[in-house]
Amino acid sequence: MNTSDQPSSEPLLGAKPRFGRWAILFSLLLGMLAGLGMFTFGYGNGASYLSNNPQTCVNCHVMQDHMDSWQKSSHHHVAVCNDCHLPHDFVGKWVTKADNGFFHSLAFTLGNYKNPIQIKPRNRRVTQSTCIDCHKDFVHSLLPSSAGQDMQSCVHCHSNVGHALR
Repeated sequence: MNTSDQPSSEPLLGAKPRFGRWAILFSLLLGMLAGLGMFTFGYGNGASYLSNNPQTCVNCHVMQDHMDSWQKSSHHHVAVCNDCHLPHDFVGKWVTKADNGFFHSLAFTLGNYKNPIQIKPRNRRVTQSTCIDCHKDFVHSLLPSSAGQDMQSCVHCHSNVGHALR
């Protein structure tokens, strides 16, 4: 005989389940986001962006002119896109790659970019830094005496080095 003073081992009728409809809704949204992310990564050849292959940059058709000009440039046989447009340290490279990948895909999806595409100030600083890193033996005497001082951009005088005849 069960009295009201003793706990029952059977669930109470009308009791709410431990995980309610918000947990189900959250799980559905999370699943949809994961599915959409996987579809976008696959459709956009996301794995190719993890390589150093210059053909990856041409996944976006607006880069074709840059690829064509790079193939005619003096750096064609010594450097690929990542060598000039990404920092040479591990963390900086992947942070910049992720930043550029996100904003490039956003701009190309929404169509709000200048054509021909323009380099952002941050990426211009990266390119300047990689010029100096690769040519430090030659440009050491041209560098500012202390950090933070202005200096002429390398591509100001050598604009055809990476992308000829643009």
